[in-house]
Amino acid sequence: MSSTPSQAASGSSHPYEDNSIIEGLVLPLAGHCFHCGDPVPQPPFHAEILGKSREMCCMGCQLASQSIVEAGLEQYYLDRSEINRTASLPTQLNRLEVYDHDEIKSQFVYAQDGLSVAELSVNNLRCAACTWLIESRLDELDGIRQCQVNLTSQRMRVIWDESKLPISRILAVINEIGYEAKPYRQDTHEAMLARHNNQMILRLGIAALGSMQAMMYAVALYFGEYSDMLVFQRDFLRWVSLFVSTPVFFYAAIPFFTSAWSAIRARQVNMDVPVSVALIITFFASLYATVTGQGETYYDSVSMFVFFLLAGRYIEHNARLKAATMANDLVVVEPVLVQKIAENKAAARQILQQLEQNVLTQVSIEKKNTDTSDPVDDLGVSDANLQSTASVMPNFMQSMDANVYQITSQIAQDWQQTRHQSSAMSQPDSLEEKQMMTAHSLQVGDIIMIEAGSEIISDGILLSPTATVSQSLLTGEGDLILKTQGDYIVGGAQNDSQPFEMLVTALPEDSQIGLIDRLMNRAMSEKPKLAQQADKLARWFVARILVLSVLVFVGWYIVEPSQAIWATVAVLVATCPCALSLATPIALTVATNRLASYGFLTTRGHTLQTLAEITHVAFDKTGTLTYGKPNLLNIELTASHNEIVLNCTDKDRNLTTSAQKDEVLAIAAALEVGSRHPIAHALLTAAYQLHLPATQNLQHYPAGGVEAMIDGILYRIGHIDFALDGINNTKSGQDLSIDLEMHRASSAVVLSCQRNQSASWQALACFYFNDKVRDSAKAMLDTLKASNIEAVMLTGDPSHQALVMAQNLGMQYAYNGLSPTDKVNHIQQLQAKGAVVLMVGDGINDAPVLAAADVSTSIAGAADLAQVSSDSIILNGQIEAITAAKRIADKAERIIKQNFRWALIYNGVVLIPAALGYVPPWLAAIGMSLSSLFVVLNALRLKRA
Repeated sequence: MSSTPSQAASGSSHPYEDNSIIEGLVLPLAGHCFHCGDPVPQPPFHAEILGKSREMCCMGCQLASQSIVEAGLEQYYLDRSEINRTASLPTQLNRLEVYDHDEIKSQFVYAQDGLSVAELSVNNLRCAACTWLIESRLDELDGIRQCQVNLTSQRMRVIWDESKLPISRILAVINEIGYEAKPYRQDTHEAMLARHNNQMILRLGIAALGSMQAMMYAVALYFGEYSDMLVFQRDFLRWVSLFVSTPVFFYAAIPFFTSAWSAIRARQVNMDVPVSVALIITFFASLYATVTGQGETYYDSVSMFVFFLLAGRYIEHNARLKAATMANDLVVVEPVLVQKIAENKAAARQILQQLEQNVLTQVSIEKKNTDTSDPVDDLGVSDANLQSTASVMPNFMQSMDANVYQITSQIAQDWQQTRHQSSAMSQPDSLEEKQMMTAHSLQVGDIIMIEAGSEIISDGILLSPTATVSQSLLTGEGDLILKTQGDYIVGGAQNDSQPFEMLVTALPEDSQIGLIDRLMNRAMSEKPKLAQQADKLARWFVARILVLSVLVFVGWYIVEPSQAIWATVAVLVATCPCALSLATPIALTVATNRLASYGFLTTRGHTLQTLAEITHVAFDKTGTLTYGKPNLLNIELTASHNEIVLNCTDKDRNLTTSAQKDEVLAIAAALEVGSRHPIAHALLTAAYQLHLPATQNLQHYPAGGVEAMIDGILYRIGHIDFALDGINNTKSGQDLSIDLEMHRASSAVVLSCQRNQSASWQALACFYFNDKVRDSAKAMLDTLKASNIEAVMLTGDPSHQALVMAQNLGMQYAYNGLSPTDKVNHIQQLQAKGAVVLMVGDGINDAPVLAAADVSTSIAGAADLAQVSSDSIILNGQIEAITAAKRIADKAERIIKQNFRWALIYNGVVLIPAALGYVPPWLAAIGMSLSSLFVVLNALRLKRA
């Protein structure tokens, strides 16, 4: 790489900035890394070296250079004569050890079930045997729990015990067997793939030129045999052919040799082993014939062989690259720079402590109620039934209750008051120490400014009075959402209004958009059983081919020694199972990304394969077959409500029925402030113009409702048993009768009160709600029925209205009033009869049944992603994506089987003529390349599924 002498900045105190000292410093080209010379992303990483901020291409180079500086070894940069990726570092440093630093690890390593998980980019992967080689080698290390490499996306996911094994050792082992692994980052990963693509083009060009020239001379040699060519003319053409074939063999074909050597060193075989053996035998046999003047030369076959192999792999590589980058388009790279204006660590700590306390309380209560029914799925108003564990970082949307909301609102108000006081004192800069910083440098408790039109980099709390955001990337819904001061904002949403300020409550990698990316990475790295079987079969094939080639050589050497080498080469090349190794992964990748375009995100590797086998689909009701957004239909007052409604002891009050309903609605809405349950949202929406009374001692009860004190009177809202404390209302003289069918409602909650501890609970009103059935539900169920797939509804809603809804949708089997355990039992009964069940739930309350099903999916919004335990997620809320997923899974299965049949038939058919000497080496190369291309192009048909 060309270089220029540096120009030191004058006026600096840094000892290395004297021109006489660093005059000979070698600098990279503009836009390239100061440490290794690779192109830098935009914006680049930076490191302070020799008194100046230098651009770096990745965090590895950044940490390596910082380690050099901290070790007092800056002289290394003055002594080096060139900049390249293979230049040796100071002997005192090991570059890979920088990845053990906590600051670096936090950027690409995260915790999962007490273990460490890392997403890595891997270079130089060529076939399925390469992925198997890495996986098998790492599995030998103590501490590795799981390692999965994805050939299509050139990425890997490793899970390990960090107390036994540092990440640097994992990277070192990968490097030792001939591959390069770095922490995954979308922009640098794409740059790596682009660099690899450019190298392939260069090698392909050299092979093309060499094969054309070698073929020209070969034609002359072929004709010369029939026209009595003189010996010195023949020898001249052979030496010229050697000259043009040498760069093809020693440069263009190097990837085959290095890959084969890496496999052999690891005492394994991959696809490049038979290819390399064939190339080496052919080239050196031709070289021997050229030097001795005896025998035939096949330089044209060597060059054409390399060219066709490289051409096939180049097309295949670009097809895989295109398939792999489809998923990257769904998740944007978070903005790298953000404006920090202040920090409030204490406020963030206060919020997170309260959230964690909520989670612990919820888990404790849920353990006491594991054997009880869970009607809150449809009738309750509490957030306490959300699936969570104390070991998981609390998520706002699953545990943010009124207590947390009061804390966040107060923090936001205090912030605004502080700003106003600062402005009044004419000291606007005293509060805001604005600085631009990288996303990875953000800490919980930082207060940042989100500019209009930009992506929200992390989860947090809105400090500004209002904000309008779009969560289309997370939910697929383009409607703008109005947020008010103290509200929760998810990372990955977009600011569609004026700039606003927010308090960071989660690191960017722990935000909702970061979680989506992790789920996609997990799905792309996991291998279904079909892919594992294909890899195993391909390895079996390679070993047998090597044995068979030896037998062919021995047989031909006995019959016709002059044909022994070329028949052996033809067998090695023609029967190489490249197409077999590509049959499954390329189809799965294209199908997975096609599903993602429908908003159907697979989070497990087995999802596609199992979807193609399903016989039954079980649905939850609320939020699945319905929208999960109930509307308030009617308020039914009881005869005794006038005596106990807020301040209604005055008998002379003569309120209209409408005013009386407004009073009980205001009380009900006041109890629901801070709750994120759909019914709570419906009540708060209906009461948005009413004055809500203040509440005290507010408590949430799982599978029940909410209780709070208002002006000395204790109120409850929830399902009837909870509201009346388990008393049968007809026996206690209550005049309340819940009739969902008469009101055409799907659910109802009761508001009750207790005037003193000795008094009984009295019903004030019943609120009726209707949760609309999804518009596409009927068509989706009809499509499933036409495909001979049985639909079943399993719901916790105890009302008869749930069964009526199922009947209207044409569902033959529907069960209501089920607890989570009951749902699991129904799934297991179906499985015992041989059914393969897809469970569709809301991602929150259905974790046990989602786990029990053969394959599962959740219709999840941004609030649900952190607790999703399913194998796939529907991000856009379109339930018809289930039928699209089934259609694509079926087509993917057909294409994989077609690819398998083609690969096996081709290898079986070509074997006999190749062994009998009817297939020359160059034709064998064409056949193998065309076989691989057929598999790739056939898989790409899934893009139109």
